[in-house]
Formats: sequence, C-alpha cells, structure tokens
Amino acid sequence: MIFDTHTHYDDAAFNKDREEVVEGLLKKNVGRICNIGSTMRGAEESVKLAERYEHVYAAAGIHPDEVYDLYPGMKPGEIEEVFENIHDFTEYGHADGRDALKEDPSDEAFARLKELAANKKTVAIGEIGLDYHGFGEYKDKPGIAIQKYWFTKQLMLAIELGKPAVIHSRNASEDTLEIMRKAYSMGLRSAVIHCYSYSKETALNYIEMGYYLGIGGVLTYEGQKKLTKTVEAVPMERILLETDCPYLTPVPIREKGKWSRNSSEYLPYVIRKIAGIKKTTPEEVERITWENANRFYRIEC
Repeated sequence: MIFDTHTHYDDAAFNKDREEVVEGLLKKNVGRICNIGSTMRGAEESVKLAERYEHVYAAAGIHPDEVYDLYPGMKPGEIEEVFENIHDFTEYGHADGRDALKEDPSDEAFARLKELAANKKTVAIGEIGLDYHGFGEYKDKPGIAIQKYWFTKQLMLAIELGKPAVIHSRNASEDTLEIMRKAYSMGLRSAVIHCYSYSKETALNYIEMGYYLGIGGVLTYEGQKKLTKTVEAVPMERILLETDCPYLTPVPIREKGKWSRNSSEYLPYVIRKIAGIKKTTPEEVERITWENANRFYRIEC
C-alpha cells in the first residue's frame, strides 16, 4: 500500500469533508499517512486526528514561518528584540534558552509542544527548519536568528525523545546543511528533507548521514531537471513519498494557472514518475517506499 509521509489534513481546505477524505483513503490504497503539524494549532489537530484514526500518525513541530506562535501575547517586533543581540545562533539553540534569556517567554508553549511530541501516536518532530523566502516581501516574516534558534531547539527535542525530524528548507540550503550536520554529530540519526528542491550533490550529503528525501507532486512538473537528476542519483531506499496536501498537486490533476486541492489519492502519479526515472515498476516503488516510511517512522509493518 501507499504511505503518504507528509500531509496537512488539518488545513482549512478540508474543513467541509475532512472525515470523508481521511476515512476514504484506505479504499484508495493509501494505507497510512502522517499528518504534519506546522503551527501550535496544527500540532494539536494532528495529534487529535492520529488518535481518532488507526491509519493516521502525527508529527508535532513549528514551521519556521510560524515560530511567533510560541510567543502568545507578544508582537513580532517584541519577539525579534529578544534575538537581536544573539550571534552564535546554533550554539544558543543547543541550550534550553536560559543561558541567554533569563526568562524565556516561550516556556509554556514549548512545554505543550513537548507534550504533543511525546504522544504515542506522534512519530516525528516537524515540520521544522529554515525558510528564507520572502524577506522584505511578507509582513511579520520571522528573522534568521529566531528561525535558527527554533530549528535547532526542535532538533534537540527530536534527539531527546528519540524521534525522527521532518525538515522544511527553502532558499536556505547551506545553513540547513550546516545545522543538520551539527545535529547529526549530536545524535540525530533519522530525518527527512521534506519537498526536496536542492542539488543532487547536496542530496548526497544528506544520504551519507542516513537521512531521507521527501518526493511529491513537484517531480511531475515541467522543467524539473535538477530534481529528476537527484531522484536518479539517490538510492530508492532513501526516498519517501509525500503530498504536502492540500498543496503541490501533481500533474495532470494540477492545471496550469489554477489551484486544485491535493490529496494522498493522487500519489500514484508521483509513483509512476519515480518508476520511470528509476527504470522500475510502480509496484516496486510502492513496495519500497512503504517499507522506507515504516522504517523511518519506526512503525511495525
């Protein structure tokens, strides 16, 4: 069966038919999914979904664009002031914050996130990482310092709990790789670079550390030469299927210039594309990625 390793069925796009869609996946050969938290609310809702459905698992974490979520009642400018004099971001992130902040205003929210992460149906910490897209364009975009701090702090949580990490990285290849290497040296043995978009050479650095690449609908888009070369180069045993639904709908469901809601049921389009690149059968891709996902999330087949 198919294991969709990265979904967002808590998203408002599924408000009208969430139950019908999630329950119906089993009839469409999707045997398991992992719903990924990206905000505090998303982490809460992901765990609730996982507790309700046997075939649903959860990941709990805060996306780099959402880290202000951890400071309820504070304005973005006030939050950024906390970090403006911190220069050694990753070393600061390795600590619990109290060496640099006498009283960390995020303590209560982080304690709740840790509770969600420790839930028996929570199989990973994520999605966490760095997102450097849109600086100067988006209002209230978290700065680099706070992103690096929370990326590293949540990686340390993954190490503490012995759970894999789900990594978001956009326009931040070098910094992400540097932080991941430090996390690896500190004991992080399992991670996936979600929606992988960097070079083949960078991918092989992650493969050397034993990490995985998340591959989804983007592979089916026109002009994806770099991603195609990456899929050609990495072992099948290091590829995880994902949708990132309701986003990144694969072709041909995705129409040029139009938005259409993605769903785990569309993963066969991605599977067939991978099979063509790897010169194997869709059935073999499905089998191997099912085994990969269960191994990654440490779930018995």
